[in-house]
Amino acid sequence: EPSAAGREPAPRGSGPRPLYLGTYTSVAGGGAGIGLAAYDPASGAVTGRGAVTGVADPSYLAVHPDGRTLYAVDERQDGAVTAVRLADRTVLGSRSTGGAGPCHLSVHPGGRWLLTANYTSGSVAVHPVQASGALGERTDLVTHSSPPPGPGQQGPHAHQIVTAPDGGHVLAVDLGTDTVYTYRLDTGTGRLTEVSRARARPGAGPRHLAFHPGGRYAYLANEVDDTVTVCAYDPASGRLTIGEPQATGPGEGTNYPAQFLVTADGRFAYLANRGHNTLARYAVEAAGARLRFLDAVPVAGDFPRQIAFSPDGALLFAANQKSGTVSVFRVDRADGALRLAGEPYASPVAVCALPL
Repeated sequence: EPSAAGREPAPRGSGPRPLYLGTYTSVAGGGAGIGLAAYDPASGAVTGRGAVTGVADPSYLAVHPDGRTLYAVDERQDGAVTAVRLADRTVLGSRSTGGAGPCHLSVHPGGRWLLTANYTSGSVAVHPVQASGALGERTDLVTHSSPPPGPGQQGPHAHQIVTAPDGGHVLAVDLGTDTVYTYRLDTGTGRLTEVSRARARPGAGPRHLAFHPGGRYAYLANEVDDTVTVCAYDPASGRLTIGEPQATGPGEGTNYPAQFLVTADGRFAYLANRGHNTLARYAVEAAGARLRFLDAVPVAGDFPRQIAFSPDGALLFAANQKSGTVSVFRVDRADGALRLAGEPYASPVAVCALPL
């Protein structure tokens, strides 16, 4: 049936586009559920549209490649993932992740599997995606039982799980074990098989990885030791090789880098810095092999936990956890410069912004 969710994305400038907001519902001043908003693709202005209630602590969001279904982690002790049909915002149900504190999820590009990282348990889970967009029973759960945790860590802490651009490998970043694990996903059974692992330096606390569109390099944000590294990636084997640590910018004091974004043309990269409260801008050089720091733009908020581009890459959204705001920046295609687009949008305990 012709539903709004099944139509092609509206061309730029043709009216408001949807924006979904992740939050914590169980903390003081937190959100009511998944925040609903709209943004103007030309001006970047955001307008609130209520919330999808009944989803507990939806701290990270992802959309299915067909645009019809939204997925959220329920970042609680009994971790779960929830599916929401976007056409009518119906909650399609939740499934256990088999672990505690799920903090990241992504849909495999084929659209048939949902991948989730359980932070507190240090494990990664796989769920099948049904034709309706709803989730089936978990098909796999892998705990990062080795190597032993790094300095100051009590155990493994899986922070991200993402499919490489080649589509053949899935990479999980674990802050507790200072390791990035590469898996093969059996797209018939939904089972993961480890094929390699890359060790960051002890105490680095790797959090999030972002690939260069060329598919041979990736950029790793290390939360604990406040560094970033360029990683070489071999698509054939799935092997990642972590390079030398680099600074996250010129800021003083404690800083926890959160997440990288890379422009679709592969020319610029941005890093969200919690503490410095900046977005560091890098020039990507040598076909992805080198990051050169350019400048750090104030994020106009406190503790930018997550950043995302609009689908056309013209806007960058930053979810600022401690100020409860979403900052929107215009991205200059020529030089990658960021310019704040109006006043930040107030959103309680904003920890994820997903523009469609």
